[in-house]
Amino acid sequence: MIGAGIGGLAAAIDLAGLGLEVTVLESAPRPGGKMREVDIQGHRIDSGPTVFTMPWVFEELFADAGSRLGDHLEANPADVLARHAWRDGGRLDLFADIERSARAIEELSGASEARRFRDFCARARQVYETLHGPFIRSQRPGPGALIAASGLRGLVDLWRIRPFESLWTRLGKCFRDPRLRGLFARYATYCGSSPLQAPATLMLIAHVEQCGVWQIEGGMQRLADALATLLVNNGGVIHYDTTVGEIDLDAGHARGVRLESGDRIDGDVVVANADVAGIEQGLLGERAASAVSRPRRNERSLSAVTWSLLAETDGFELSHHNVFFPDDYPREFNDIFGDCRLPERPAVYVCAQDRAPGTGIPTGRERLFLIVNAPPVGDRERFEARIVSSLESAVFELLEHCGLSVDVRPEHRVVTTPADFEARFPGTGGALYGSAAHGWRSSFDRPGARSRVPGLYLAGGSVHPGPGVPMVAISGRLAAEAVAADLGLASKR
Repeated sequence: MIGAGIGGLAAAIDLAGLGLEVTVLESAPRPGGKMREVDIQGHRIDSGPTVFTMPWVFEELFADAGSRLGDHLEANPADVLARHAWRDGGRLDLFADIERSARAIEELSGASEARRFRDFCARARQVYETLHGPFIRSQRPGPGALIAASGLRGLVDLWRIRPFESLWTRLGKCFRDPRLRGLFARYATYCGSSPLQAPATLMLIAHVEQCGVWQIEGGMQRLADALATLLVNNGGVIHYDTTVGEIDLDAGHARGVRLESGDRIDGDVVVANADVAGIEQGLLGERAASAVSRPRRNERSLSAVTWSLLAETDGFELSHHNVFFPDDYPREFNDIFGDCRLPERPAVYVCAQDRAPGTGIPTGRERLFLIVNAPPVGDRERFEARIVSSLESAVFELLEHCGLSVDVRPEHRVVTTPADFEARFPGTGGALYGSAAHGWRSSFDRPGARSRVPGLYLAGGSVHPGPGVPMVAISGRLAAEAVAADLGLASKR
């Protein structure tokens, strides 16, 4: 197993549960992949994924491994899903309860928009229910297979979810208030895409979030730690600070790996929890490069510029998850995907990690993580300090305009750019979600668990069913399912 990200750990847990000898090789000093913590003066700040949804995916994984998720970590449901503010005025909380959200929308935009919101929620649920079984949890189905699995009624449902329409266009028909159109369009960025080009089916993400957002006690890294512990308890082995140099092939079949140290580790199969762009570029060996199709550079998903901060705040009362919108939201995606440059006036996500129900407002410095979308050009653009500084000025000016003052010292901040993400995930340009979900075929074009090289299987956010913590876990389970089927074993799924 190459990589102890969430997908790799999920695959390893399932395979260990089948009685197979599983060894995970991870180049980093700890598990998690894109999950990471930045330490600033002893304060650990979640600086990767911060939103935990679909906990039942992990409850199923732990149960199949003979354990309970709740025995390994504590996750509490959030009352407020996210707090939103706009440069041109208005604030809105979305709640775990649809009716509370509808009432808040009525206060912001009127009764007709509240009705449209309820209709939107029903449509988002329909999209999720249409795609969950026959697509999300299936081994990379094509359009024909999806229609066949859905039957005649399913074909009608597929037509109703508007797969050929862009999310931006569909939302323009769902809402009259441009602020709400932009708010729900933002869900396309959860899979690294522009809402102007992503299919309307991505409104299913709104339903997933409406089903609940949980806060993990101690931060998201605890989830990766829990998965690693579960694997080890079930007989798996993890080697950290161990970098794979190449995948070994024997007669065209993956038969193990060779480490950068020169050591060789034999195996009957190899599961690569790595971005397919790096595999295709030969970063795991030239012979393994043919395992996947070459992703076109213009298909890369979003990267990001992030700020991990210890700071004092004043004014705007933050929730745990917060989004601040500029006055021209679509311009951000024209800057990134059209002009391939940092956005001049981006939306800003702020995760206030010391804000939790019942804890009150923190006194003194608090842990903040800020994200701004960026183009995936970290392999050819270093981003001069003045350019990042200009973006930072725009970010904090937007926050200030919306009422949030942030006082941070230089020694209390860590900035990460697409070039830094490229260094962590070579071959990606800093793209954090594999390929962008642009156009109705994009989801079908992602590689599945079985690669073109026999014995080499794939997991992670760049393969089916796509990015996001629960989806990546599903990709790992699909990889384990494929391995089990090819070895003639009975999978638990």
